[in-house]
Amino acid sequence: MKIVVTGAYGQLGKEICRQIGPNAVGVDLDTLDLTKLDAIGPKLRELRPDVVVNCAAYTAVDKAETETEFARTINALAAERIAQTVAEWDGAVLQVSTDYVFCGNGLQTKPFTEIDAPKPQGVYAVTKHEAETLVSRYPKHWITRTCGLYARRSDEAAKNFVKTMLRVGAANKELKIVDDQHCTPTSVPQLARAILHIVGFGGGRPAPFGLYHVTQTGETTWRGFAEEIFRLARLDVKIQPITTAEYGAPSPRPAYSVLDTSKYHALGGPKMTTWQEALAEYFAE
Repeated sequence: MKIVVTGAYGQLGKEICRQIGPNAVGVDLDTLDLTKLDAIGPKLRELRPDVVVNCAAYTAVDKAETETEFARTINALAAERIAQTVAEWDGAVLQVSTDYVFCGNGLQTKPFTEIDAPKPQGVYAVTKHEAETLVSRYPKHWITRTCGLYARRSDEAAKNFVKTMLRVGAANKELKIVDDQHCTPTSVPQLARAILHIVGFGGGRPAPFGLYHVTQTGETTWRGFAEEIFRLARLDVKIQPITTAEYGAPSPRPAYSVLDTSKYHALGGPKMTTWQEALAEYFAE
C-alpha cells in the first residue's frame, strides 16, 4: 500500500509518517503547496498513491476569521481536489476533521455520534465541515473527526496545549484557564495508529468507508486538562477558572464537543485510551 500524507511537517502528519516508516511519502509546503490548487493533480498523479491521508489544514482558528479565503482554500477546496484526483485511479482519501463542526450545538450534553447533525460556527469550523461535504461526494473516503491534538513529548517542533501549559506553568504561579468548554484532548500517537488501522495499513482490512469519531475516551475542560498536566509535571500552579466569554477569542468555540467513539472501537483496532491514560503516556515517554 502506498500512502501519501499531506501536512507531513505538522504534528499528526509527522507521526503518521513515523509510524509508516521508511516507505512513508510525506508532502508539505516545499513539495506540495495546497494553496496552489492546480498543482495538486499533477503531483498526486506523479505519486499515484493508493491512499492520501490529508492532515494538512489551516488551524489558526481566530486568524481564519479575517483570512477567510485562505482558510477555505486549504481546508475545503484542496481537500476536494485531492479526493477528485485520487478517484481517477480508484484511490481513496482519509480526511482529518474536527469536533469544531459541532460548535453551534449549544444544548448538547451527551457525546456526539456520527449521525448527529453538525452546526459549524466560525470560519474554521465552516471550512472544515465544507471539506467533509466535498470529500464525501467521492465513494472511497474516510472522514475522522478528532479533538485537541498533542504530539509525543519528543516532538520538539510541535505546538499544542500541553506544551503551552508546561511553558507558562513553569513561569507563572497562577493562570486563568477556560472551564466551560467540554471536550476530549487526544494523543497524536494514538490517533495516528487509529488512522492507519482505518486505511488498512500493515495488511489488515480497511474499515468500511464513511465517517468515524476518533478521540481519547472520557471528557474534561481545558481547566481540567491543565490541572492534570500540572499534576503529572509536578508544577504548583493555581488555576482561576474563566468562561469562554471572559477569554474573548474572536472565533466561537464549542461549549460541548465530546465525540462518541463507539463506531471506531467496533472495528476492533487499536484502543483509544482515556484522556488521563494518554496524558500519562506522554509524560512517561
